[in-house]
Amino acid sequence: MISRIDLRGDALPEGAALRDLLPRAEFDVEAALEKVRPICDDVRHRGSAAVLDLNRRFDGVTPDRTRVPAEALTRALEELDPAVRAALEESIRRARLVHRDQRRTDHTTQVVPGGTVTERWVPVERVGLYVPGGLAVYPSSVVMNVVPAQEAGVEGIAVSSPPQAASGGLPHPTILAACALLGVTEVHAAGGAQAIAMFAYGTDECLPVNLVTGPGNIYVAAAKRLLKGRIGIDAEAGPTEIAVLADAGADPVHVAADLISQAEHDTLAASVLVTDSPELAAAVEAELKTQVAATKHVERVTAALAGRQSAVVLVDGMDEGLRVVDAYAAEHLEIQTADAAALAARVRNAGAIFVGPYAPVSLGDYSAGSNHVLPTGGCACHSSGLSVQSFLRGIHVVDYSREALADVAHHVVTLAEAEDLPAHGAAITARFPGARTDGRADGGSGST
Repeated sequence: MISRIDLRGDALPEGAALRDLLPRAEFDVEAALEKVRPICDDVRHRGSAAVLDLNRRFDGVTPDRTRVPAEALTRALEELDPAVRAALEESIRRARLVHRDQRRTDHTTQVVPGGTVTERWVPVERVGLYVPGGLAVYPSSVVMNVVPAQEAGVEGIAVSSPPQAASGGLPHPTILAACALLGVTEVHAAGGAQAIAMFAYGTDECLPVNLVTGPGNIYVAAAKRLLKGRIGIDAEAGPTEIAVLADAGADPVHVAADLISQAEHDTLAASVLVTDSPELAAAVEAELKTQVAATKHVERVTAALAGRQSAVVLVDGMDEGLRVVDAYAAEHLEIQTADAAALAARVRNAGAIFVGPYAPVSLGDYSAGSNHVLPTGGCACHSSGLSVQSFLRGIHVVDYSREALADVAHHVVTLAEAEDLPAHGAAITARFPGARTDGRADGGSGST
């Protein structure tokens, strides 16, 4: 059901050589670019009409407009199962606690007397938040996108999710209810590359945005890559993945359940166990057979676990295990070992780390307070998950007095001349008509 990779005995290779030994899903965004390019061009030129035509083509629905009517949002919240509403409200409450504390504050540094640099944190003006709607329904992704944007202070928030035939051409009602619960009033029925193009170029129903966030399929990722620059993006999200670093003391029932929990997302989902215990590996493999047979999405889970992206990786010890998980750079990393907190503190590359037997990835998916929009495909070695910072821009504000500028003028002029950019220096000396030949402005407070 799941393959094994045995890395015991020999010294582990370094860098890319180690990464190449580890399982990973095939996710060729570059190949998908040529498929999404005409879609994006169509939306650019025909706007809403193109989006609606593409909804018919890909989703089999024929709504009259992309913008979801206000009454549909209200109705979805009124009809939401009370238990689901309570769970969403608690998820929102916890996410707000965490994300509000992440909000950076402006900071002013006095460089010299009369010279300051202030870093201001300014939210982007308008964002497009994408919520997938393929094999599953993700109201939790509404929470994870909207809450940090709101806590950052973004004024314009638009959500888009694929239309559903069973919902009369609107996004799934639970998605709509989550939007209503969060106070989001602009929701569009559009999925895939056409939704990203709608956000990027704008239509008569949707103003263009500055930034697009949220996970999606390979065509969403390809559209993000194609349109990056016109819009900012969070990441090119690939198939979801979990890595579990476990020793002999881990509970194989827990480990197997956690591997399955990610495998049920998609046939390309990756589930990786890294352990120094052959006994645990065997016990987890046995548990997988039992638990997979009892799970709802048995075919999807089986395909994901049997795919090239999933494996049990055997290592000599936890030091080697840490090297492996750092090379893998998992979206979700669970550490189920005797010294889980200490090992977690040594991890360098992971989207999110889940420490100990009572912090499973499922908790982070919904109700830990953390964000579940995380880097995939090894991108955790250079990228972070979605946060309040994703929606903020740092702007440096430079404020110097005449005296403070005069004191450093000769250095600026010297560097400008060293770079053969004399007009840069002239922009300084023009402010001091009595400037000396050595580039030092008269009136400076420094010594000659």
